[in-house]
Amino acid sequence: MANLKEVRLRIVSVSSTQQITKAMKMVSAAKLRRAQNAITQLRPYANKLRDILENLSSTLEGGSGGQFAQVRPVEKVLIVAVTSNRGLAGAFNANIIRQVNKIIHEQYSAQANAGNVKVLSIGKKASDFYSKNNTLYYGNHNEVYADLRFDVVAPIAEKIMNDFAVGQYDKVIVVYNQFKNAAVQIVQVEQMLPLQPSESNAQATNNDYIFEPGKQEIILDLIPKSIKTQLYKAVLDSHASEHGARMTAMSKATDNAGELIKELKLTYNKARQAAITNEILEIVAGAEALNG
Repeated sequence: MANLKEVRLRIVSVSSTQQITKAMKMVSAAKLRRAQNAITQLRPYANKLRDILENLSSTLEGGSGGQFAQVRPVEKVLIVAVTSNRGLAGAFNANIIRQVNKIIHEQYSAQANAGNVKVLSIGKKASDFYSKNNTLYYGNHNEVYADLRFDVVAPIAEKIMNDFAVGQYDKVIVVYNQFKNAAVQIVQVEQMLPLQPSESNAQATNNDYIFEPGKQEIILDLIPKSIKTQLYKAVLDSHASEHGARMTAMSKATDNAGELIKELKLTYNKARQAAITNEILEIVAGAEALNG
């Protein structure tokens, strides 16, 4: 009977867990809808802003992009790791940390050994991991998810841009999960600084536009906006991907809990039937002994 009690308690425990995972799935589904709308609305603007910047840059001699396009020998690197503040999202956060470590060890091992590679965390999971390494850890901005708006992310981009301009870093990379759908998130590695010339520049149309105040001034004004938008898009992508990954993970957890409950109930019924059979056998044996 002790075995029956253990199985019964385990069924109750798994059932309680299933209710939690089902509730988390529903919450993530509701949040995913809002996050998905935010990123799908931003993408056309971000893409058009990039196209305008590339079109203008291609018409300038040398494609001048100002201080943010300066290519220097890569001695100091900043990696912006975009994760979430919470877990229970499958491999969502682990994939980012794994990719950042891969970049450090395979591409910038010499810089890392010299202490010239830093990781800036956006999301508690990345900061929890890298804060243990004082050489790598540069700080975090986990507060962005409390009120995710462009005005909140823009100052982070400004600080990164200023650090690059004064030579504190020679290259800035952003690693994040790009949202494709609720079940698929793609790890993206993008160079934030210095600005890279577009492959489509050679095919850009050179129309006879009249610019006011001028191409160079417009470009230098668009570049900071484009960089800020790029980082904001990465955070929005990650935010939507997080809810998609969590919804998928909780859905699988709920299904697995259901399968486990079925197995436990079958085990419980078998054990209960065996216990009843033993009791009947004992009663029959006792009756026969009395009759004998």
